[in-house]
Amino acid sequence: MVLENVGRRTYATLAILPFVGLGVADILLLVFFGTDPLWGFLILPPILFMTAIGWLAFSSGFVGREAEEERRR
Repeated sequence: MVLENVGRRTYATLAILPFVGLGVADILLLVFFGTDPLWGFLILPPILFMTAIGWLAFSSGFVGREAEEERRR
């Protein structure tokens, strides 16, 4: 693993943080420059859902296990 001294939850947060930033930036662009602010809030649930799934995958070790198995082969 890249970050040996960091816990799984912290690693998951660090891995998902860029995607959360992109989602928030997308929402801000839609709200400030879009035609209707409602679109910014309609796109929020899918962004949060995918972020939550990604965080669960990283924190549970699902992503790390596949990488470990590939290295062993």
